[in-house]
Amino acid sequence: MATCNGNGAAKFSSKLQVEAIQTVIPMKITDPRLSRRISVSEKFCSSDLQRRFHMVLYYNKASETDSGWIVAGWFKESLGMAIVESPLFGGRLRKLEDNNDLELVSNDSGVRLVEANVEINMADFIDLKNKENIETEFVFWEDIHETSPQFSPLFYVQVTNFKCGGYSIGISCSLFLADPFVMTNFLKNWSKIHNKLISQIDAPKIPAFYTPNLRKVGFLPTISTSLTTRNQTTQTQIFKIPKTPLNLNNNFLKNYAAKCIGEIEEKIGKKLSSKFTLFVKESTNSENVIKVETCNKEEIIKEECGLLSKNGGLISISWDDLGGDKVSFNEGNKAVNMSCWIINAENQDLVMITPSLDEDSSQLNIIITVTN
Repeated sequence: MATCNGNGAAKFSSKLQVEAIQTVIPMKITDPRLSRRISVSEKFCSSDLQRRFHMVLYYNKASETDSGWIVAGWFKESLGMAIVESPLFGGRLRKLEDNNDLELVSNDSGVRLVEANVEINMADFIDLKNKENIETEFVFWEDIHETSPQFSPLFYVQVTNFKCGGYSIGISCSLFLADPFVMTNFLKNWSKIHNKLISQIDAPKIPAFYTPNLRKVGFLPTISTSLTTRNQTTQTQIFKIPKTPLNLNNNFLKNYAAKCIGEIEEKIGKKLSSKFTLFVKESTNSENVIKVETCNKEEIIKEECGLLSKNGGLISISWDDLGGDKVSFNEGNKAVNMSCWIINAENQDLVMITPSLDEDSSQLNIIITVTN
């Protein structure tokens, strides 16, 4: 609910009520299984496992028959279909026996789906959340287990119903699973599958998994939210490099990172921490690998990267350029508001380098997240 502080201004003071927690698994078994190797340094620790991307999309009630309960009810089927096309989203991490590395495996363990409600109108909440850091209750997350990561989900979806009939869809995903661009692309594909499913002529008006009809009286699951999710605030700057040379080596990547670090330090008026995490996603015909290492900012190659000027330089973009607000799980009902943020590990700044999803694979995305 919204209360008033001493100055008469509205303040969000009520926790939401979780009504259901379930697991969505793919509609058919993944065979053969897919995997992605994650190469980590000796300094890799449990807090590094908790790096994640959050997105919250807000939707108005589109019609008398529209609600977050209806949308979430169909998610059990549509999300299961979407995972079939992208099996790693239903996977888990596991430790490799030969070294300190990890592996992401599409073992069909599934995605966690949470349904909740909150006694506040959506418009009032959006006005408040633009002033305060209060959105963390709308993105469910449980920390990945350090010694047994194979038991921890990497992807959570939370549907929260507002008093007015509007609803939000909160996304939480490990950065080992997907970067913001890959996650948004998955959401767009999933929404197409979802809309096709509910548009079928013989589809019932009420989904089989409709929580108001299924919940037990007196049974209220408790929500568990990481303290780091509640308290940490970050700033993220995204850069695109239009064209890059083939077979980039580690020195070139660090050079690009150094250039972007300089840009963001100038923009926000704050220096990055002396040590930061460099997170590089490599995708070639022969392997699919993520490399994670801790870098000293002072040791990054300082030579001017002439390739930047030759190939068009850096292009700065924002969260809006992801196109997440265009994701619609009810045909034509686009998100009226969107929030995105990244959680760092132990307040250590992050530089993430990933290939573009565009057909031109020579493009790079560089995502820098600084803890406030």
